[in-house]
Amino acid sequence: MGDIKVVGINGSARTDGNTAIIIRMIFQELNKAGIETELVQLADVGIEPCRACFACKGRGNCVFSKDGFAEVFDKMVKADGIILGSPVYSADVSSRMKALLDRGGVVAATNPGILKHKVGAAVAAVRRAGGMTAIDTMNHFFLNKEMIVIGSTYWNMVYGREIGDVLKDDEGIANMRNLGQNMTLILTKFHLYRDRHPYKR
Repeated sequence: MGDIKVVGINGSARTDGNTAIIIRMIFQELNKAGIETELVQLADVGIEPCRACFACKGRGNCVFSKDGFAEVFDKMVKADGIILGSPVYSADVSSRMKALLDRGGVVAATNPGILKHKVGAAVAAVRRAGGMTAIDTMNHFFLNKEMIVIGSTYWNMVYGREIGDVLKDDEGIANMRNLGQNMTLILTKFHLYRDRHPYKR
């Protein structure tokens, strides 16, 4: 299944922090099935807020290329699956993730079907509260773009504050592994279906 690819986007201000750790947990399950994975860390990519100019209509990407948004969105378009991960800031996603969702949402809305039938999973690293709001924010992005949303045995969040603390949340880590297994199942089955029933997005 080497021709299936998943891009994981870490919306944390910290590279290789708790959010990256839980995304990589999902990657481990995907890699077992030969699915290619790539991690994008928004702490290393400057993304400016959306200007709501709608100049992206019919272009397939944002017309502004001075920051890193266009490159990240291109990876999302080319991938079969997308994992969005964010820590909880002020009871919601980080500002970096919100900027990505706002701009990506407008590009996808003005270029209908560009993300259709991709498989998506949203995860959050949580200190205490706000995890459900963050997950909902990312899932709403998936659902409004006709994507297939993956769930697990519980809400897709893991608890921890300092880097590495999430590894102490046994239930949360087990949930991430199960999420990866569910994502693997849907990606592989959908891939086989598309091979037998080609269609245009």
